Amino acid sequence: MSGPVILAIDQGTTNTKALLVAPDGTVLASRSRAMQVSYPQPSWAEQPASDIWEAVAALIGELHAAEPAVEVAALAISNQRETIVLWEAATGRPIAPAVIWQCARSAERCAALKAAGHGETIAARSGLHIDPLFPAAKLAWLLDAIPGARDRAAKGEIKAGTIDSWLLWNLTGGAVHATDHSNASRTQLFNLDTLDWDPELARIFDVPLNILPHIAPSDSGFGEVAAGITALPAGTPVQVLLGDSHAALFAHGIHAPGRVKATIGTGSSLMAATASRVRSAHGLSSTIAWSRVDGGVQHALEGNISVSGHAAAFATKLLGLADEGELTQLAQTVLDSGGVTFVPALAGLGAPHWETRARGTISGMTLGTTPAHVARATLEAIALQIGDVLNAIEADLGIHLTELSIDGGAARNPLLVQLLADLTGHVIARPAIAEASALGVARMAAAALGLSGQPAGEPPARVAPAMAQAIGDAVRRNWRITVGQVVAHARETQ
Repeated sequence: MSGPVILAIDQGTTNTKALLVAPDGTVLASRSRAMQVSYPQPSWAEQPASDIWEAVAALIGELHAAEPAVEVAALAISNQRETIVLWEAATGRPIAPAVIWQCARSAERCAALKAAGHGETIAARSGLHIDPLFPAAKLAWLLDAIPGARDRAAKGEIKAGTIDSWLLWNLTGGAVHATDHSNASRTQLFNLDTLDWDPELARIFDVPLNILPHIAPSDSGFGEVAAGITALPAGTPVQVLLGDSHAALFAHGIHAPGRVKATIGTGSSLMAATASRVRSAHGLSSTIAWSRVDGGVQHALEGNISVSGHAAAFATKLLGLADEGELTQLAQTVLDSGGVTFVPALAGLGAPHWETRARGTISGMTLGTTPAHVARATLEAIALQIGDVLNAIEADLGIHLTELSIDGGAARNPLLVQLLADLTGHVIARPAIAEASALGVARMAAAALGLSGQPAGEPPARVAPAMAQAIGDAVRRNWRITVGQVVAHARETQ
């Protein structure tokens, strides 16, 4: 193909991907690299920040080697959110591992903030519930845990940022320290009304504002790739930064209320575009979907599930299976879960429950229970958690949705998609291309650069509910009872 293309990076928790995307959305080439997550202590989760950057640089090199004649008009980045990195301003060297979004090492700090009565203020300003998922408390934890970090921060010797900021810093050779509104809105240090860092939130969390990046619109052109940093020519613009779930929403073409998408990955994110900020009464978060230089700010309502596709990986290991495909095959050997319910609160429960101390539970087993029933209960759990958040979105928006658009790695699993339709009662729209995050930032970058191109690809496949009403009601009833027991037990032991 002749003409310029966008190099889209999708930096995820367990995979980093790089794609060459034409202005019409056609994927010309792609490469990926698996990422490792370490769990050094119970409830901790981290990755070497240097590994994240090195994976991105290597994938850019692989794409360039595969398509050396392609003209890259710009680089666009979607990234795992709520993961925080601290690095030296002078050298760019990380001073600690990247503390990822699943990590709950800041749980005690969050509990103390709740006990001190800060929950309402934090939610009113940031749109987010107090929870270890979000970076503010993690960042404060790091500053306290690393010897001398607070003194160095006061002297301007340390920089902090989410993964988009970390990648941008490296791509520009340390010339630019910036983030976009979507990523900033996930930190719990950002004010949804002023669209800037909030001094009061910084005071509550004990985080110095001077270490945080500059905030700009998502498509504003954040800097240029420095010479010798990657295989890209010096001066290639880094056009777009966008959180991965937000990028997926953009790829689905959801720009107004009435539709919801679910990105089903390690965790899951359900997001609905809203005309303005919506204050949830059902355990959801208000967030910035994206901002554009010429298009203003798009607000959204979101529900985050801590362990979603990761539940399948966990059950696969627990049952001694080779991979998630084998888990699905095993689940297909039984007609139902035999009354077994799995609540995968392996990193606490996110939306709409927000119970950090909840723990995973498998209940309803009898002498007749087999590994196949547990496998099927695992896939049901992924669908049931999504159903809980979907119900909360409908309640907050006062509408009934008939369709749910999905993307992410788990969207390729036909059994899971059917269970999602059956247990939510919604038609599921599944696009032919599951790489929605990369496609979203590529489309935004192409639009910002004025590159023309009609959207390519087939319309999404649609899967309708097929489960008998009585069976679905029984599964949902067991789920509600078991989740209630898990939450109650967590709160009794606090």
